[in-house]
Amino acid sequence: MLAIRLQRLGRKGYPIYRLVVQEANRHPLSGKIVAQVGSYNPHTKETVLDKENAQKYLDNGAQPSTRVVKIFKEQGIKLPKWVKEAPQLSAKAKNAEKLRKNQPKEEVVEVAESEVVETPAEEASAAK
Repeated sequence: MLAIRLQRLGRKGYPIYRLVVQEANRHPLSGKIVAQVGSYNPHTKETVLDKENAQKYLDNGAQPSTRVVKIFKEQGIKLPKWVKEAPQLSAKAKNAEKLRKNQPKEEVVEVAESEVVETPAEEASAAK
């Protein structure tokens, strides 16, 4: 079975990806690819895609990865009905009642300057 997936290129800390068609049981870095259908730069969000070639492999049963499905949708490629989209994950905090922002506000008690009692050491230093 063929898979359309991202193959990482670029230097350390600055990845650039190729969209490649390869056997599903191979590792993306194995180098054995059937075809290259495009490239994706996540820093500039630039996508170069051979739409006809990508559509040909999709129509012949190549299974795209979830990230490739998202890229294909942005580029306007018609996906077959059997392609599954990644579910939208919601950011939900565990134990939300323990978060600081959900704690009751503490009332700030202001102390007037006249109420502050000076100690004898402070009085002696003030007299000098």
